[in-house]
Order: sequence, then C-alpha cells, then structure tokens
Amino acid sequence: CVAKALAAAEAECQRRGARLTDIRRRVLELVWESHQPVGAYALLDILGREGWSAAPPTIYRALDFLQQNGLVHRIALLNAFVGCPRPGHAHGGTFLLCAACGMAAELDDSDIDRAIEQSAARSGFSVTRRTVEVEGLCPACRAGDGPS
Repeated sequence: CVAKALAAAEAECQRRGARLTDIRRRVLELVWESHQPVGAYALLDILGREGWSAAPPTIYRALDFLQQNGLVHRIALLNAFVGCPRPGHAHGGTFLLCAACGMAAELDDSDIDRAIEQSAARSGFSVTRRTVEVEGLCPACRAGDGPS
C-alpha cells in the first residue's frame, strides 16, 4: 500500500505542479507505514533515528504541504495524521476512530457527504472543507480481541 500511495502522491503533485521533496516524501511514507494515525513528534522521533536532522517546524511544514495537497488527513481528536487513499478526488474526511486500539478507518460514503451539504445549504452555509470524526470501538475491540 505504501508504494501505491507514494505513486499516487507523485502523480497528484505533478498534476498540481507541486514539489514532493525528499522530506515530504519520507514523512508521507512514514504516515502510510504506520497503518494508524501518527503524530508529528512520533514522525520526528523516527526521522531522528534514521539520521535526518529535522526540527518540529520542518515536520509541520511537510505535514501542511501534504494536507494542502490532499495527500493526508488530520485527525483533530488525536492530533495525528493518516494517509488519504483518494488523492486528487475532492472529498472531506469521515473517520471511524477506535477509542481502544487507535485504529482509524476512512469512510467513503456519498450519503454522508450529501447529507452534510444539504443540511448546510438549508442553513445558508457553504461548506469549504469538512472532517467528521466518530469515536467508538472497532470490531476486534468489541469482540475482546483488541488491546487490553
């Protein structure tokens, strides 16, 4: 999944005329490798162990770039980031977050998107960006197979 995500990111950056620098590419790679939401300081720790001389502003700039170009989503509840599986496709993020194990799953549900747009329009509101975060328990944690 990491190779596929990086190829899609490179294609999207080329389409937008944006530059996927080495540090941006490595941060994106680490986000995808984590398979869970990952915070900026965890990324900084990993990069430091790998010999990168990155400071917090460098990581935050890379994450801002990735977010602005639709390559990652920020999970506000966790102050963490996940890779976007559909770069180049206009969409908000709707996430299911497991309170026990930290798993995050992005929903691709046009009914949710439409309901938000219609409700906003009825209020005279124009949506420019949206993120919906729903916290609960994933199937494994509900079944008692998750972390204890």
